[in-house]
Amino acid sequence: MTASPPTLPSRLLRAAALALALLAALALALLAALAPARAAGEADAPKVLRYSFRIAETGFDPAQISDLYSRTIAANLFDALYQWEFLARPVRMRPCTAAAMPEVSDDFRTYTVRLRPGIHFADDPVFKGRKRELVAADYVYALKRHFDPRWKSPSYSTLNDTRMLGLDALRAEALAGKPFDYDREVEGLRALDRYTIQFRLAQPNPRFAQTLVDGAVVGAVAREVVEAYGDRIMEHPVGTGPFRLARWKRSSLIVLEKNPDYRDEFYDEQAPADDPLAVAAATRLKGRKLPMVDRVEVSIVEENQPRWLAFLNGEHDVLEQVPEDFTYVAIPNNVLAPNLARRGIQALRYARSDVSLSYFGMENPVVGGYTPERVALRRAIAMAVNQDEEIRIVRRGQAIPAQSPIAPGVWGYDPAFRSEMGEFSRARAQALLDLHGYVDRDGDGWRDRPDGQPLVIEYATQPDDFSRQLITQWKKNMDAIRVRIEFRTAKWPENLKASRAGKLMMWGVGWSAGPDGEGFLSLGYGPSKGQSNHARFELAEFDRLYELQKRLPDGPERLAAMTKAKELMVAYMPYKAHVHRIWTDLAQPWVVGYHRNVFLREFWKFVDIDTAELAKHAK
Repeated sequence: MTASPPTLPSRLLRAAALALALLAALALALLAALAPARAAGEADAPKVLRYSFRIAETGFDPAQISDLYSRTIAANLFDALYQWEFLARPVRMRPCTAAAMPEVSDDFRTYTVRLRPGIHFADDPVFKGRKRELVAADYVYALKRHFDPRWKSPSYSTLNDTRMLGLDALRAEALAGKPFDYDREVEGLRALDRYTIQFRLAQPNPRFAQTLVDGAVVGAVAREVVEAYGDRIMEHPVGTGPFRLARWKRSSLIVLEKNPDYRDEFYDEQAPADDPLAVAAATRLKGRKLPMVDRVEVSIVEENQPRWLAFLNGEHDVLEQVPEDFTYVAIPNNVLAPNLARRGIQALRYARSDVSLSYFGMENPVVGGYTPERVALRRAIAMAVNQDEEIRIVRRGQAIPAQSPIAPGVWGYDPAFRSEMGEFSRARAQALLDLHGYVDRDGDGWRDRPDGQPLVIEYATQPDDFSRQLITQWKKNMDAIRVRIEFRTAKWPENLKASRAGKLMMWGVGWSAGPDGEGFLSLGYGPSKGQSNHARFELAEFDRLYELQKRLPDGPERLAAMTKAKELMVAYMPYKAHVHRIWTDLAQPWVVGYHRNVFLREFWKFVDIDTAELAKHAK
């Protein structure tokens, strides 16, 4: 007989089996509990959009900012009454916090807007734990702030151009020494009830509603927030927009986080049929709650090479405007390079609808004034600028020559218009200078002023590589006509402050506006001196034409007035319009929905991050 292993009593066997079954069940339950937890954790992982600016911001108070970069941030924090549709071509306006498009009187002098109830400001200690609803009085207060001299609003002249009744009189009293009276009701800007605002204008303005679009200018602010933070309001923005400010390290890092109090808004964009990438994104994202990313991190990287390398290394998700130095590497012949295409990088090329220009300080004793010799000096300097060389060498082909300040893609732009602003002729420039007495009187090789004093042009600039390339061209151009030029270097915010104060002889700036040419003509409007009118140009006939076109509906008569205004700007040359820029943005493969509407700043809410794609590329 063969011996067999000893056996356990049946009762013990059943107990052991039961214990094993319980352990197995427990294990399965634990796995079941853990699996969803991990999945939820993955799904809830913060989505971060990493971005960069090439120029530093100045702050985030709509009543005090004017630069592109600060306004880009502010537009994502504050809501205007209306907004531009993100993907619509041509551009179309739609309600934002308004319940519908405005009710407009037949004479275009009264606009009535009704708000959507139930919209709330982002939480802030000022509200002491209570939900703060957006009401009509908030927009009334926000707009009045631009007329309060305390804030030195760079948008004052633009808003005053609308001729809202009573506001300028309120400002005049404050300038005379009285406290600005926010509580006084004015005829042109009233809260009729909790959710209704009425605007009344002194003159017809068929395009007034466009004034109510940009949250970075006319976004709603809460009075108690402004009064609580006072002069520190630039660093304490509190709005109703899709994001709120989480961190700010000046001129270095700006972090926005999703506003948890943001209203229910869902992606419902209509893409143009001839743009397959936009169609695909709109289809994929339709119905998604906005914003789709949890955080936006904006780094300030002024030099081209670090911006480029940060994107290549995957440290930034989007590269806004391929740096000029790397154009031929990234987009040879304006087509995405094969090595970048193989990585799944997306390229988006578009006209900026802006103008890059240099202005002459019209109150400056050297280049300013309206006498024939000063006009001749400015015309000569302008004609000595080789735009084609600037486009080819500095901008690497990413621009077109400008003939006037009005940019392509806006109402009032005429592609057939040609002028001295777009002419390059050193021979004519030298002839003008000789004719008006700008000759070398002391034999040192440089031209002098008609009174015998040395002629020295001082041009303000910034310490970044791109600016250095631009001033190299300026030096070459001026040397060719024997005009001595010197450069004053400072950071952008410092130059902006000096420019508003009228302290710069010359400075190069970019200017963008809405989809109407009026915003570009405002560069020459006398009452806008120190604001949009950096040159401080003042000419009665120009102002008359500007005001005339403002009152007229779109059509031939208005276009004729705008053309005459452009011709006066060419004749007196307070600005040298250089180019209209073309940008190419790059986006990483995991960025979904990145597109650009050049008139809409608050586009980050329409962008998503594909975390699965990001994880794949991170391996």
